[in-house]
Amino acid sequence: MYQQMIFVNLPVGDVERAKEFFSALGFGINAQFSTEDVASVVISDTIVAMMHSHTHYAQFTKKEIADARSTSEVLVALSAESREKVDELVGKALAAGATDNDRTQDYGFMYGRSFDDLDGHTWEVMWMDPAAVEGEA
Repeated sequence: MYQQMIFVNLPVGDVERAKEFFSALGFGINAQFSTEDVASVVISDTIVAMMHSHTHYAQFTKKEIADARSTSEVLVALSAESREKVDELVGKALAAGATDNDRTQDYGFMYGRSFDDLDGHTWEVMWMDPAAVEGEA
């Protein structure tokens, strides 16, 4: 059966540093689709983040590349299987050099935190009680 995928494409200042950072979070690097100009970061079977050098990224757009440290161009949200897994992934990101956004959202049935990666891209990690998703909470 066909599974639709999402490919998040982001410009980064240093592809090797991006590989190291996302590997430290526990994500794989697909060498088949990685070069010195792009890192293919495998987040799950259906989610891949493509980390492009600015020169390579510019081949895909006529727009100016945003400086994610001063301009918000995207918020990438990832689900986690538990509150503890939210804290674990954010903890790994911070240990690898990410910046904590100090934005913990705790609604009981939903819990989330966020960080900015090495290039300033904002990543949100969230957990939602499965009972709430099913409308039982």
